[in-house]
Formats: sequence, C-alpha cells, structure tokens
Amino acid sequence: MDEESTTPSRTRGRVTSRDGTPIAYERYGDGPPLVLVSGALGTAAGERVLGGLLAGNFSVVAYDRRGRGASGDTGPYAVEREIEDLAAVVGEAGAGAALHGTGTGGVLALAAVAAGVPAGPVSVYEPPYSARERERWRRVAALLDQGRRAAALDLFLADSAGSPGLAPGVTALRPGVAESARTLAYDLAVVGDLPERRLARVHARVLVVDGGASPAGTRQAARALTAALPRARHRTLTGQTHEVAPHVLAPVVEDFLTEDREPVGAA
Repeated sequence: MDEESTTPSRTRGRVTSRDGTPIAYERYGDGPPLVLVSGALGTAAGERVLGGLLAGNFSVVAYDRRGRGASGDTGPYAVEREIEDLAAVVGEAGAGAALHGTGTGGVLALAAVAAGVPAGPVSVYEPPYSARERERWRRVAALLDQGRRAAALDLFLADSAGSPGLAPGVTALRPGVAESARTLAYDLAVVGDLPERRLARVHARVLVVDGGASPAGTRQAARALTAALPRARHRTLTGQTHEVAPHVLAPVVEDFLTEDREPVGAA
C-alpha cells in the first residue's frame, strides 16, 4: 500500500522534553488525540500507513523516539527520560490522548501510564513480555557492549519479533541502519523497566493484541500481560504476525478507543 495515498496532509513540529531534548513529531487527521509509539528502530515515518488509516477519526501524532529520526539524544540515557519525552508529546497532542504502541513502544506506553502520564486508553501490539523476549534482548545487548552494532542488529532482525520491513543482513545493504542499532540498548532498558508490580498502577483501559500466526510464546506473553493489568482485554488477529497489516489492526484499535467515549461537554 502506498503510504502517500493513505496519509492525509501532515504537519511537522518539535516539542522540548524535560531535559531539553528536542522530540520531532508529525500530526495528521482530525478528532480526539491519539499518539503512536513506535517499537525498536521505528520512527514517525514508519507509522504513516497505520496513522493514515486512523486519521479519519483521530488527530494522530507520531513521533521519533529519542535518538531516532529528527529527534535529539541527550545523554546519559534513562527510561525516565523516554517517559518524559512521551509526556511532552502527549501534552502537545492534547489532554487525555490515547496511546497505541507496537512492540517495545507498547511497553513504553504502559510504563508512561504507570508513571502517571495523563493519557487515555492504551492499545498495544505484541509488546515483549516473556522470558524468551528478555533473553533475546540480553543477547542483543551483549553484542552492543562489544561494539558489534551490525551483528546486534542482525540478531534482532533474525527473530520473528523483529522490526517490520527489514531482514537479516540488511546492514550490508543499508549501512546507515547499523548506526541506529545503538538505540536497541534503549529498548532493552524499556523492556526491563516494567515489572509486574508496576503494571498494577496502569488504571487506564488497555487492549493487548497479538497475531494468530505469531509464535506461541508471543501469544502466551500477551495473555499473561492482559492478566497482570487491572483493566485489560486481549484480542488475537487471525493470520497476523508481528509484521501486522495496518488495515487489519486499524479498525480493531479504532473500535477499542472509541467505545464508551463520552460526548464533548459531558460531566
């Protein structure tokens, strides 16, 4: 699907995070605010197809997470800084903005809500929440510690929960991608920063979605995450993998976010 044919006119901007880091974002569509939180290696540009499908009913804001795209990368890194980045984007998007996060972006969205970021309902697609996923991230981190960014990226992409649209060996074809592998360490920190005791603080409505063709461990992790959250439900998309088709995911996210919506001016 051609992204330009599905994405409405975009406006670009920047918001300043608490530590002074500029965070770049794109906004399109009209309606209640919805912030898209990308997974590992993702940027605002990668969210345009999904965002375009949702823009008929939402004012969609997609942003470049710290260290990616046009956003800054003030050190030293800490998950708290990424939560502050998302808080700044939510403030720019509009009070009570809904959140949708893919992969580690879903973990970050939940961590932000647990930390008190004033967001609305949250939907997440296959956030890494299993022992297998944590072990995979540890192996990636070990390669990064050795300075082997290309190898770390290839290991990440070789896994079935890797980044959509890329494949192992991509670093040989797109050398610039290897540089962004350093941000995988940020995702590792995010994955390790959401123990079950913090999930109990997520009082927003949450939809946890997985793909019916994803590995059994991924689907089991999605159900375990749902059970650990106070107000969550689980949904499986038949035939989908981690590289979920936007046109399949979009109506599920839209239905969840619009249910029980109070009319404007309601008490």
